[in-house]
Amino acid sequence: MPRVRPNAFARWVGRSVLRLGGWRVVGTLPDVPKLVLIAAPHSSNWDGLWGFAAKLAMGLEVRVLGKRQLFWWPLGPLLRRLGVIPIDRSAPQGTVGQAVEMLMRADRMWFALAPEGTRRRVQRWKTGFWKIAHAARVPILPAYFHYPERVIGIGEPFHVGDDAEADIARLREWYAPWMGRNRGTV
Repeated sequence: MPRVRPNAFARWVGRSVLRLGGWRVVGTLPDVPKLVLIAAPHSSNWDGLWGFAAKLAMGLEVRVLGKRQLFWWPLGPLLRRLGVIPIDRSAPQGTVGQAVEMLMRADRMWFALAPEGTRRRVQRWKTGFWKIAHAARVPILPAYFHYPERVIGIGEPFHVGDDAEADIARLREWYAPWMGRNRGTV
């Protein structure tokens, strides 16, 4: 799996933030060089803090999509350093192609995004994460935020088929027990 150069200070910061917030990470990370990681429910800006703390604590190199509007000074350089890729959400068809190309070119790359595409409750998940995994022929790794118990959980890799609706329905069913800060996924 993609790892950052060992940095004891960064790992300490990540672990400390999780500990101070009362969070823990459960599950096992697969030793897979490329995948699409989805994190849900995404219902609060706090998800980013806990997600990045977990990323730092585990020493993972994960690329994340972030809306372009977040990249103002001084937040922009920090986000880039943390692996966030600025994205123009007004052109979603280009996003999938760019993500697939990045995954195909890389020897190792974990690409993370929220399947809801927003912090608001949605009736349907965006399909971009599925399209990226399908086109790049990589598995999806489901991860969740469960605020009542302050747990960040890692599921088993999910291998996509040719039916996006069926695959997404199975993933949403897997996410049903987990509660975000402001809501669940269904």
